[in-house]
Amino acid sequence: MIKKNIVSICLLLSLVSFAQQGTSSPYSFYGIGDVRFRGTIENRSMAGMGTVPDSIHLNIQNPAMYSNLKLTNFSIGGTFAATKLITNEQNEKAQRTTLDYLAVGLPLKKFGIGFGLIPYSSVGYNIQSSTIDNTIQTINYYKGNGSLNKVFVGLGFQISKKLSFGVDAQYNFGKITTSNIALRYVNVATNGTPIYEQVQYGSIEANTSSASGINFNTGLSFKSKFNKDISIFSSVTYSPEATLKFNNTRNIGLVQGANGINILGVGEPTVIDVPNTKIKLPSKFTIGLGIGNTKKWIIGSEVTFQNNSNFGNRFNDITNVSYENATRYTLGGYYIPNYNSFSSYFKRVVYRGGFRYENTGLIIENKSIQDAALTLGLGMPLRGTFSNLNIGFEVGNRGTKASGLVREHYMNFSIGLSLNDKWFQKRKFN
Repeated sequence: MIKKNIVSICLLLSLVSFAQQGTSSPYSFYGIGDVRFRGTIENRSMAGMGTVPDSIHLNIQNPAMYSNLKLTNFSIGGTFAATKLITNEQNEKAQRTTLDYLAVGLPLKKFGIGFGLIPYSSVGYNIQSSTIDNTIQTINYYKGNGSLNKVFVGLGFQISKKLSFGVDAQYNFGKITTSNIALRYVNVATNGTPIYEQVQYGSIEANTSSASGINFNTGLSFKSKFNKDISIFSSVTYSPEATLKFNNTRNIGLVQGANGINILGVGEPTVIDVPNTKIKLPSKFTIGLGIGNTKKWIIGSEVTFQNNSNFGNRFNDITNVSYENATRYTLGGYYIPNYNSFSSYFKRVVYRGGFRYENTGLIIENKSIQDAALTLGLGMPLRGTFSNLNIGFEVGNRGTKASGLVREHYMNFSIGLSLNDKWFQKRKFN
């Protein structure tokens, strides 16, 4: 009963949290928004490295890893993100709290099953810009919110003691809403300092995109003894190109307001016929290699290639943006002083760390948007169980101030639970 109550509460929290705005990045204006990391806090604390198989932690990056589970696993995690947005003219701060994943893993001898719910991408921005054309000053207020989520289910199979294979299917769904309010001011000064008076009515354009689509992810996992104490690990995952369909609507209307505050709609909006669109979700290939003793230490590295060149936007009238193939480099690992220590709790703590660098594949004003971060984490065992409380910290930078763009300095603090138990034991006594 306790397990059922925990799962029910977490499901309720997930439905509420996934509906919230998951990013504050102006770069979420493009494509399908800010694509979120798919993985648990344990992997994220190692900069996203997911090469190492684990018998008590759920690895949702590579479905082949499901077959390594020895206990039923329930995982949930969330993140508090603090971001500083910097341009050549001003600085702003933003904060967000989001649920990152809700997943379950089931061991079935040589098989393993994983399923859950994770956010795929998020849109969240609030931007003001001003332009002057002769005697007319126009102030635009851009706002966007929404998210795309994934429901996934996967199967892993242990082909041999060294090799495992897995595949999962993912259904993507969600809604994104964006708006642009334009208020205009006329220069009424005859000479000297400009004096602007607001035109009575401004305009608003509101867009809504509802998305749906299916994609797949396949994976291989290999492990072998290098010597008595040291093992080597390798993994490969591949997600083929898929299609995401958007049903689009657009309304335009008149508004009244002062400097973007207390803006009121005037009359009924006009529905504009816009075509539905399709976006090609890029294929992605990841290869990783690791070495170490799973009960003591591991270090590994991964490289991810993503074919973004055919990527696009929800609406085809967005200019000054293009896409290139993306690449991500990851180096990470962990250290356990003494996993079975009875004298010191902190000797059983898992200490994680890593570094990643990536070219995101997004090009704005001919500038490639890049991202780099340093990660740290702790895996804190819960007494008397195989479960863990996992804490992660990430600090990084994304973007550039060149060409009027935005540089983001971010700090992410994550916390999650990895709960393990044997759920399907045959009772000897009733």
